[in-house]
Amino acid sequence: METAAPMTDAPMTDVAGPVDTVDVRAVNKRENRTLYKKREKIHPRKARGAFRKFKWFVMAVTLTIYYVTPWLRWDRGANAPDQAVLVDLPGRRFYFFFIELWPQEVYYITGLLILAAMALFLTATTVGRAWCGYSCPQTVWTDLFIAVERLIEGDRNARIRLDKAPMSAGKIAKRTVKHAIWLAIGVLTGGAWVFYFADAPTLLGQLVEFDAPFAAWLWIGILTAFTYVFGGFMREQVCTYMCPWPRIQAALGDEETLIVNYDRARGEPRGAYRRGASWEGRGDCIDCNQCVAVCPMGIDIRDGLQLECISCALCIDACNDVMDKIGRPRNLISYGSIAAADARARGETPKFRWIRGRTIIYSAMMLLVGAVMLYALLTRESLGLSVLHDRNPLYTPLSDGSVRNGYTLKISNKTHDGRNFVLTLDGPAGATAMRVGGDTAGAAPHFPVGPDQIASFRVFVTVPAGALTDESAALTMILSDPGSGTRAVEETSFRGPAK
Repeated sequence: METAAPMTDAPMTDVAGPVDTVDVRAVNKRENRTLYKKREKIHPRKARGAFRKFKWFVMAVTLTIYYVTPWLRWDRGANAPDQAVLVDLPGRRFYFFFIELWPQEVYYITGLLILAAMALFLTATTVGRAWCGYSCPQTVWTDLFIAVERLIEGDRNARIRLDKAPMSAGKIAKRTVKHAIWLAIGVLTGGAWVFYFADAPTLLGQLVEFDAPFAAWLWIGILTAFTYVFGGFMREQVCTYMCPWPRIQAALGDEETLIVNYDRARGEPRGAYRRGASWEGRGDCIDCNQCVAVCPMGIDIRDGLQLECISCALCIDACNDVMDKIGRPRNLISYGSIAAADARARGETPKFRWIRGRTIIYSAMMLLVGAVMLYALLTRESLGLSVLHDRNPLYTPLSDGSVRNGYTLKISNKTHDGRNFVLTLDGPAGATAMRVGGDTAGAAPHFPVGPDQIASFRVFVTVPAGALTDESAALTMILSDPGSGTRAVEETSFRGPAK
């Protein structure tokens, strides 16, 4: 029987000879290496061109919508709030212009989320990360913060020099003004958000008088902090490390998806530009690095498609500006697809196919969900009725031989006017209903419900002796509004003793 060899500290050996063990930590320490690279602050230079102008336009539109919407008014009558867009948490309502959603209609929110997801998928498969480059809140507020930074501290080179300069009165003054404006933007952002959850003019007055609810101050503080930190300090780190969309988007694109790319066949080999020099034997890229200087993510688009690229296209503006100055054709960097690049390499004219499998599926799903939501919205009832049968006792025998069942009726009046509903029955012969605490014997039960309210009522239904042929009988409750003719029907059962 063989025995295991004893463990020793001697170096491992093989046929080729001894293999020395390596202390990785010691090597890293000697070479001053770490596993994580320290973040290098990005100072994007101001770009000029069509895409930069489009980004300014989108920023203006989106910020205007965000800040102005809570102040828009919409007349819904005397018994309803007049704020056009309002999330009324105490009243459990969501108002969007002429649409009013109740808690039990959460499926509309689900439909909106599905529509938003499909729209994002369709955008990703056609024009790549255009949402990230132009409309994402992180991009919009980061652009705004960089614009403030540029206004106070200067463009790229001036900001780099200021960062390296020793602390002085001028540097402190600039940084103080910059951060004060950033905080003001953060406060306005947080304040605008809470205005969506309360009447904006009323809440503003309460904030000015320091009489606002604690929840309002809390959320303004939280959103101010997030805006200030994300837009002022984290910037591209949010897109690269925190946002899942770059990873998801990679699975949605295909060879026909438009992306920002560098025409390597035309641009290589690179070389410095000299006025009057021949372009023979070299590419159009003069290695000026202006595409890198304007990139808010700090990447070099000439390295190919990268996870960090948000398709803002500022590198296109920068490169076109350089091409104009040196007299070379534009669009060395441009929007294009992998299929188009392959076509150019084969000497063919590139074509972009908008209609393909992915776009058809996403568009069809958007149309389907949108049509279902529109139909449900147009046909939604202004009256809701739910009936709950008492479970204990299931029935009560009365002294005259009749049987009584108890029910709880929950009535939803989705109009802005008070209504008085009438209940009728369709079921066992001779069945009568009585509202507990409100009706006289023999009178048709009435149920007054206030505007935009849900009310609960107790109802007793009595069936005469001998009318029941089985221990359970079908019972239909019909609730109607004599004034408008609106009605709601709910089926339940009437229980009696076993036969």
